[in-house]
Parts: sequence; structure tokens; C-alpha cells
Amino acid sequence: MKTQVAIIGAGPAGLMLSHILHLQGIASIVLETRSREAIEATIRAGVLEQGTVDLMTEIGVGARMEREGFRHEGTILRFDGIDRRIDFPELTGGKAVMVYAQHEVIKDLVEARLASGGDIRFEVSDVSLHGLESTSPSVRFRQPGGELQTIEADFVAGCDGTQGVSRPSIPQGVLKGFERLYPFGWLGILCKAPPSSDELIYALSDRGFALVSTRSPEVQRMYLQCEPTDKIENWSDDRIWSELRARLATRDGWAPIEGEIFSKTVVGMRSFVTEPMQYGRLFLAGDAAHVVPPTGAKGLNLAVADVRVLARAFAEFYKSGREDLLECYSDTALRRIWKAQRFSWWMTSMLHRFPGADDFQHKVQIAELDYVTGSRAASTALAENYVGLPFDEPVD
Repeated sequence: MKTQVAIIGAGPAGLMLSHILHLQGIASIVLETRSREAIEATIRAGVLEQGTVDLMTEIGVGARMEREGFRHEGTILRFDGIDRRIDFPELTGGKAVMVYAQHEVIKDLVEARLASGGDIRFEVSDVSLHGLESTSPSVRFRQPGGELQTIEADFVAGCDGTQGVSRPSIPQGVLKGFERLYPFGWLGILCKAPPSSDELIYALSDRGFALVSTRSPEVQRMYLQCEPTDKIENWSDDRIWSELRARLATRDGWAPIEGEIFSKTVVGMRSFVTEPMQYGRLFLAGDAAHVVPPTGAKGLNLAVADVRVLARAFAEFYKSGREDLLECYSDTALRRIWKAQRFSWWMTSMLHRFPGADDFQHKVQIAELDYVTGSRAASTALAENYVGLPFDEPVD
């Protein structure tokens, strides 16, 4: 079989790319090793930047997001028992964020692709990439029934995450990886309770970090800093609520609304970037090329930013034969990626208790939070990064 762009991975990056290309009249086939049910049920965070929200609306997949998502016009930084609010629209010329879970974005994109005749192959196996240096790369895979198939394409987009086959298909010595492992993880819970706050609360305490978020009018999402190797079995419901109350305590006695906890997960924290993000006719996007700690809410948004740049480059190639945008894809995308890495590292460093940290460091963190929330210039810098920096233009 033949197509113009073979896309590996049906996550946000792959599905978004496929749909944008469709709107440009460019054919694609999406390969995914998991089932449709599995990708639509994998619960992950979802704070969408203004640019991501605007793009979803522009390409016709934003209707349910607008109905069911939560527009947040600010966030609360809690430290030393007090709250300071960052007002996004006031500091950024009207921009905000949307709390809308990643698996809901995937549902909307899958529905849109299938409704428009999109070709998504679920539950494939043995995916391998070939001829990446040629002008006719191919992708081999097995259908769910075991039949071996080959896709001949003009380009391959590797959108298959950190454990996919795309990045390892690039020869050794071509890529350089940059990584930072953080000495803590996040214990995330979902509980049946109405929102404890109208906006996200990022809290620093002498016991570590805590985050209050929401998923729906009936479900809350909360996080606690923990050891990166911690086990769910070590965290009873009573211990979780006790720790949340302690870390989120305020001088006026605020406490989270508690409810039945029905999901617990522990995730590690790391930053990772690979350079370049392309090799021959293979282009990496999303988690296949970079990972950020969740503190800055940048993971899904960076994937969308990559796809925006890549889709434009493909469109120009098929419209006029221009290859310069494809050639500078990595440089263009990496400018925004490194800015997001910086912001995520900064937020993480400012809000977490590091192993071996003394009271001096904790006081410095309090002082930095006091400065960030008390200075209009510093508050604006946080707000601009949180709602999303402008999409970068191609590098000259």
C-alpha cells in the first residue's frame, strides 16, 4: 500500500498530524500497537495552552472541549500558608488555559479521523522502518491477524513516544540526548469529589510539593511529591489525605474536599531532549523526541507545537516542492522545546523539596515564590510561559 506520510503512533501528536494533513489534502496512514479502547482509556494530565485550544477549534475538533473543558484564567501558588494568584488574561492580553484530559483529546481526534475516512490501523505489531535515507521510505508491520504488510511513503513521522521504534531506527551516533533525572516522583490520585478549588493550586511546603487539579464536576485529580521508586502499596487512602491536608494547609484553615480514591499512580520525573529530531525522511514529534516533567504542563502542548511546525513543512513541500521548511524542522521545533524545558525545570526546582535540602534552600524557595507573585514582571513571565509562548517561525 502507498501513502504520502506514514505516521507511527496514535497519540496526540500522530492523530493531530494526520488530521491537519487531511485538511491540507495530504494522505496519511496511522499505525498504533495498542487498541482504540486502550489509547482512549489511558488517563493522563491535560492542561491545554491557548495555542493548543485555538488549533483544536481551527481544525474542527474543539466542540466537546469547549462544552466540557474547564477554562482557567489563573493559577494559585501556595506557600508559607498563603495563596497568591497569577491572573493569566490580565498579564497576557486575554490568554488562558483549558483543563481537558489528554485521553479526551485523543477521543476527539480518533472520532474526527474516522469520520473523515482516515486510515488508523490499531493493534499492529512488529513495526519496522526502512529506507529512511531514500526518497521512498517504507514501514513494515503485522496486522492483528498476523498478515505482514508494507507501506510505501514519501515521509515517515515518528510519533510513538519514548518506547516506540522510531527513534531507535536512527543509526547510532546521529542523535545526541540531553537528560535530567529528578530525585523524586509524583503520586497521582483520582477521587470522587467536587473540585476543591476553581483553579489549580501549586503548593510548596516543608514536607514537599502538592498539586490540586480537577477532571470533572465529580472527579478531582491531585498529586503529591514522593520517592521516585515509591510503591502504591505504601500509600493508604488515610495516609494520602493526611499528607495532602498537611502540605496544603493555609493560615485560614483551608482543606481539600475528600472523597473515594479510585486511582493511584506513581510517575517518575525527568527531562529529555534528542537532537536532531529528523533523519533522512523520518521526522520525530512529541514524546519520541522529548519529555518534560509535568510541573509546567507542557508535554501534550509541545507535541502539538511540533506537529504544527511539521504539518506546515509537509504542506509547503506538496504545494510548491519546497524542502527548506523540512530541512529546518528540528531547529525550529527545538527553539520552543528548550524554552519549555527551561520553564518546566524552573517550576519543578521552585516547588519541590530536594533530598538533602536544608532550611536555607527552603527559605530561598519561599523568597522566590514571594518575588514571582509580587513582581508584575516576574508574574508576567510565568503567565506567558504557562499559557504558551508564541509558535516559532522557521529558522533563517
